Amino acid sequence: GSGGFRKRKHDNFPHGQRREEKENVNPPSALMTSFKSFQLELDTRHDKYERLVKLSRDITIESKRTIFLLHRFTSAPNGEEILSESEVKLDAVRRKIKQVAQELIGEDMYQFHRAISPGLQEYVEAVSFQYFIKTRSLISVEEINKQLIFTAEDREETTNMTSNSHDKHPHTWSLKVTPVDYLLGVADLTGELMRLCISSVGNGDIDTPFELSQFLRQIYDGFTFIGNTGPYEVSKKLYTLKQSLAKVENACYTLKVRGSEIPKHMLADVFSTKTELIDQEEGLP
Repeated sequence: GSGGFRKRKHDNFPHGQRREEKENVNPPSALMTSFKSFQLELDTRHDKYERLVKLSRDITIESKRTIFLLHRFTSAPNGEEILSESEVKLDAVRRKIKQVAQELIGEDMYQFHRAISPGLQEYVEAVSFQYFIKTRSLISVEEINKQLIFTAEDREETTNMTSNSHDKHPHTWSLKVTPVDYLLGVADLTGELMRLCISSVGNGDIDTPFELSQFLRQIYDGFTFIGNTGPYEVSKKLYTLKQSLAKVENACYTLKVRGSEIPKHMLADVFSTKTELIDQEEGLP
């Protein structure tokens, strides 16, 4: 009829068929092919970045749990069990770092550094905290990197990581902690040492605060040599480090001057109160 609906001549063909015919008529140009390869490369890199972020988050969580465990060292009846359990936890963290190293094979680590940096800093903090409890000294970045050299022992993993499946020699790779990550981890360590000082006094240990005061003073002096010439994150941590040192020195002062007046079971409460007052004076939350 005159008012009827007129169908277009293309409506009799499915949409997919029309698209295929259009692509056959206009084949992809070299420019479009290049852009598709760029898209694939960027998607692959983005997916790898997201996987590294998740691994870094897992490393951070497990490292924090190790630090919480090590704080029980001063109050536990058998400290060797705490250290053994912490070593098991750190081995689990290193297995996560091993996955990070596998993801970065053939890649420039600094392109993905922002994804893995938080986890590495927390790992440095946990390892250096355990090392200090054992040796009363600071672990070096070289010693940390020695623990991050991994070997693929089983044949299946070696086959996946190397092109030659008949290679009998184990494949070795490593992940190096950068100097900046090491410094930031050590700066965070000072906060844990300050908490260790307060808990030690609460358990009647009067010698540990003076050892910690000397140790923190040496770390603070080392950071002041860097000053404003180092990365922004390092100079930013310097303020927190100074606060931790002030709290430990205040604890040592109280022990030296008023240690005989205050009962041992009340020393921790006195230090906690003084710490809160210092935080209020400095405007910290």
